[in-house]
Amino acid sequence: MSRRARVAVAALAALVALGLAVSRALERRYDAAQASAAAASAPPQALELLASDLVRAVPRAMAATLPVSGGLEAVNSALVKAKVAAELRELSVREGDAVRAGQLIGRLDATEFEWRLRQAEDQAAAAQAQLDIAERTLADHRALVDQGFISRNALDTAVHNAAAARASLQAARAAAEIARKTVRDTELRAPLSGLVSQRLAQPGERVSVDSRIVEIVDLAQLELPAAIPAERAGALRVGQRARLQVDGVPQPLDARVARINPATQGGTRAIVAYLRVEPAPGLRQGQFARGSVEVEQAVVLALPQNTLRSERSTPQVLVAEDGRAVARPLRLGRRGEADFGAGPEAAVEVQDGLGDGALVLRPSVGNLPAGALLRLPADAAASSTPASAAASGTAAPRP
Repeated sequence: MSRRARVAVAALAALVALGLAVSRALERRYDAAQASAAAASAPPQALELLASDLVRAVPRAMAATLPVSGGLEAVNSALVKAKVAAELRELSVREGDAVRAGQLIGRLDATEFEWRLRQAEDQAAAAQAQLDIAERTLADHRALVDQGFISRNALDTAVHNAAAARASLQAARAAAEIARKTVRDTELRAPLSGLVSQRLAQPGERVSVDSRIVEIVDLAQLELPAAIPAERAGALRVGQRARLQVDGVPQPLDARVARINPATQGGTRAIVAYLRVEPAPGLRQGQFARGSVEVEQAVVLALPQNTLRSERSTPQVLVAEDGRAVARPLRLGRRGEADFGAGPEAAVEVQDGLGDGALVLRPSVGNLPAGALLRLPADAAASSTPASAAASGTAAPRP
């Protein structure tokens, strides 16, 4: 085959290949257009809802609450301090140790104070001897004055000497008691039963008067000091119930308002309320707690606070109506807590914008746009207003 013939055959083969490629591209475009047309003509799918995705707006008992937070404190705690200036000789407890009221937990060096006690006791003994001499002299003078051997002035002097000796003895005994108490003060004893929370000094360290050595807390009774704004504190009453969530404790704890401080805090002007916390395993002083105090209760049209949507300046919710998600702007009232079937949760009063019995969508449906088709669960659809137009359509899978 000549060279010209080979070139012609190659050109023909290239043209055939190009034609096949163009044909396949046109077929793919046609198929895509057909698929798009089919999708456009297919009915839209409805989002299938679960019962947990809905909450019915009906009158409920809602408790108006005041938020509180702070660190837990033991009702009974004590600091063991040095009553005398001396060297800390021994300390037998550490953080976490349990102690009993009156238990000996440490000692200060008592050498100097024991010698002072001995000195005071010796001075008291000397004063006792002086009193004995003065009383014998007084007895002799009384016998002699009756016989006329000494004058009345000598007797009066003996009386005064005996009284002075008696006063000196009493002063010496008092000094001895003071010295004895000082020796006892070198013993460090627990003022209450509880647990050691801090060890603030070490053996061998010289401590001054009122130096802190050990802190003891009694975890049997804990309370939460909560600062309440003055403008809202008027609703507080002793005995009101509260629920607290404490860091590290899985279950909410019950509490009650035990006391209310009659004075405001300097600077903030807040009023401190003390909430007595029910005992529970795992509670410790200093744990952070947050919760709310129930100040009043009323039956109102209420919704969970997390159903509110903030896309616009006016609060609104999505409501399931006629098989679609419809946005309803609301006028809200008080805030508090209510039970929507799974225990107390943050709630808000609806004053206007929502009818009694409306089905409101919870946040579990995600960022659903208004107008989206919905398929209600059987129990909700049976009790709702006009049936959904999409109830007979194909349900879209949940995201």
